[in-house]
Amino acid sequence: MNFKDFKFISDDLDDFEQAIPLLSEEEEKKIDESKIPDELPILPLKNTVLFPGVVIPITVGRDKSLALVKDAYETDKIIGIVTQKDANSENPKPEDLYKIGTVAQILKLIKMPDGSKSIVIQGKNVMQINEITTENPYFKAKVEKFKNVMDLDGVELDAAIRSIKETAAKIINLSPNIPSEAAIAINNINSPTFLLNFIASNLNNSIEDKQSVLEIPQFSKRLEKIQQFLTKELQVLNLSEEIRSKVKTDIDQQQRDFYLRQQMKAIQEALGEDGDQQEVQKLRARAKDKELPAHVSDALEKQLNRLERTPSSAPNYGIIINHVEWILDLPWSEFSKDKLDLKRARKILDEDHYGLEKVKKRIIEYLAVLKLKKDMKAPILCLVGPPGVGKTSLGKSIARSINREFVRFSLGGLHDEAEIRGHRRTYIGALPGRIIQNMKKAGKGNPVMMLDEIDKVGADYRGDPTSALLEVLDPEQNNTFYDNYLELEYDLSKVLFIATANSLETIPGPLRDRMEIIQLSGYTLQEKLQIAKKYLVTRQLEENGVTKQQFKITDKAVEAVIDGYTRESGVRSLTREIGSVVRGAAIKIASEEAEEIAVGVKDIEEYLGKEKFFKDVAERTVVPGVATGLAWTPVGGDILFIEASMSRGNGNLKLTGQLGDVMKESVHLAYSYLKSNAEEYKIPTDVFKHWDLHIHVPVGAIPKDGPSAGVTMLAAMTSIFTQRKVKSTIAMTGEITLRGLVLPVGGIKEKVLAAKRAGIKKVFLPKKNEADIYEIEKDILGDLEVEFVERMQQIVEKTLDKEVVKDPFKLFKIEDTKTNQA
Repeated sequence: MNFKDFKFISDDLDDFEQAIPLLSEEEEKKIDESKIPDELPILPLKNTVLFPGVVIPITVGRDKSLALVKDAYETDKIIGIVTQKDANSENPKPEDLYKIGTVAQILKLIKMPDGSKSIVIQGKNVMQINEITTENPYFKAKVEKFKNVMDLDGVELDAAIRSIKETAAKIINLSPNIPSEAAIAINNINSPTFLLNFIASNLNNSIEDKQSVLEIPQFSKRLEKIQQFLTKELQVLNLSEEIRSKVKTDIDQQQRDFYLRQQMKAIQEALGEDGDQQEVQKLRARAKDKELPAHVSDALEKQLNRLERTPSSAPNYGIIINHVEWILDLPWSEFSKDKLDLKRARKILDEDHYGLEKVKKRIIEYLAVLKLKKDMKAPILCLVGPPGVGKTSLGKSIARSINREFVRFSLGGLHDEAEIRGHRRTYIGALPGRIIQNMKKAGKGNPVMMLDEIDKVGADYRGDPTSALLEVLDPEQNNTFYDNYLELEYDLSKVLFIATANSLETIPGPLRDRMEIIQLSGYTLQEKLQIAKKYLVTRQLEENGVTKQQFKITDKAVEAVIDGYTRESGVRSLTREIGSVVRGAAIKIASEEAEEIAVGVKDIEEYLGKEKFFKDVAERTVVPGVATGLAWTPVGGDILFIEASMSRGNGNLKLTGQLGDVMKESVHLAYSYLKSNAEEYKIPTDVFKHWDLHIHVPVGAIPKDGPSAGVTMLAAMTSIFTQRKVKSTIAMTGEITLRGLVLPVGGIKEKVLAAKRAGIKKVFLPKKNEADIYEIEKDILGDLEVEFVERMQQIVEKTLDKEVVKDPFKLFKIEDTKTNQA
């Protein structure tokens, strides 16, 4: 209960009427039966709920409120009081006000020196707002009386009132800040309704709780609600009293220990033995200030006792001190207080990163559950995506959004298991593992810890670090993580681990199974444009000493940089290219050639030179035998050309371009399928007997594998066999079978984005990948057309031109062939 406004004018018990107006049952009945005007001026209150019969002072500062008080005080002094839903709103709208409030009478008006006014008001009746009739110069509303029902009487009512008075008296006796006279005041309230209103007004609860009490019409339910609030507060006060008593007992024990130690110290000084003990005493003093788990406290005391018996000249003296200091430096019971404001967290995440909706949604979900369930274990997230999409920097934003410390260490190239679990203290120069080191660096027991490049962990004769990570990243085990140096169990269950990787292929299955995988796709042109405008340009201006007033770049110019000078899923190259443009502008500004630089599309070549990348799909597919496929790589999606050519021979098949086994099988599948269905696709049979087929996938220095190029192989072969060109504005992906089916493949979003970047107008995807397309936002697809296929026959029909360049039956007929090359 909160009696901050409860003040007695006199210590005389007869002066209760001056301290607090106590309503008799007759006065309350008179007020209850009184009529209220059909329309009232409405005064919104920020952080107060007024109950009938209760007198409270209010400071009035807002212009609308001052006008309302002035007009009401000059007339009948009757106003309507309602509470705002948002206490921070300075100019509330009608929808920001609760519909249930209280009719009040202004008892006194006091003008303050700063121009504001203070009024003393008393609640009369509970009212309900039916309609806001006007908002200026202040709110007016049509109201009606909110009927309260007295559904208790007789012995039941007396028992309920006695119970609530006794509970309130206990709370007053246990609370050091509430005057004891308050209990006498409560006992002198005879009206049951006013008693509830008075106690509800002074509850130490939120505005929402008090408003919920005001809105309950039945007396019995209102009494039950208030009794619940009082019981909860009584439990808290009882627990606080128990803690105070326990602390007093602990302090008495500490004083006894201190007295004995002082005696021991005096004896040691007399014997001249206190030189080596000063360091131990400092460590003990630090240990007293730390809140340590029982098993840690026991181990620490054992080490300190051992240290007291060990001469400083002993070889293991430094080892023991280092061990003790590591124990004392770690945050065993110190935790950051999470800010569980979901809107604030979302705002911070949006401020730092554009897009990345999956990760942001998962973090907001975690905060929401943490808000509802305080002791939940932190999730283990793994962000998988191409370089430059913001995986690492996202960790800092997540830590900032939930008000936690952030630590990061890279696992790339890590070979030694001891880097994770630590070295045993028997080794010279032994240290705890990187996990414990970073916990010390964080200084809190619940940081956001980023394990960067988890897909690049190595393994050799020194152990497998991924095996050690199994314990770290398992929520069921990491509350007892064992470090070889500490030789103590450490609780990592409150740590929010975020791992990053470019590919899942090199992460062992058991480790992958322990993490929640979140795939991050590459950025579209529009996303890169927004990232450049909101983040990259501003950052480069700051790094190169150029102000926003001195440098402007158009959206079209940024798009030209993205299209012509970068070919990536992330924005690292884009950052470097924008930096080059800004530095070029800085030269002109520093040499006083210009005060302001505006960069347009035509100016980009001046700063960055000739374009580095071109959309050459149409030019490369002007002849039969060339098809455009879609590929997934660890750095994002890409387009892939399949080239086929024919030469006189014996029906041999030649493959080049560093193809893997699975990709070679796709070529043989397509070849066998076309051979068995030659008549259907109008392919001369001589092609398979007297002509050799050569399949090449350009960029031969890069190894390629996977089944997703199957449909592209089929299209390229059919094109060269039938002499029909593949349409230049399309691309495709999908696995094929001997039965003529097109099977689903992975990496759809990355492949679609690659097609979009390359200027493709239409893509063909397996029918069973339809769900993957629904996950891609429509504005990302833009004008890119997507068509789904189930059979290989559809690929041939939809991707090849109807027009034949040369008649294949004449071209590949042996007796009429004058050349051995096609």
